[in-house]
Amino acid sequence: MPVRLRIIAAIKQIADEQKVKLPPLTDELTLHETGFDSLAFAILVARLEDDLGVDPFTLSEDVTFPNTIGDFIRAYENVPA
Repeated sequence: MPVRLRIIAAIKQIADEQKVKLPPLTDELTLHETGFDSLAFAILVARLEDDLGVDPFTLSEDVTFPNTIGDFIRAYENVPA
């Protein structure tokens, strides 16, 4: 399964578990607009690290946390193999 679909699936699963009503997930949607709090994002990053074997936000010291769903997905898609 492509990284993008794995991330979207994880977002939807965590939203369900955390009782968050997600708006439609588009690349332009800001992470703030997802309704996720810091705990939900921590769970998401931890699950994706378990699933994908990488945390792009700890690989580099100059990485800034993304603003949109598209930026978030690209952070995982652009991790060097």
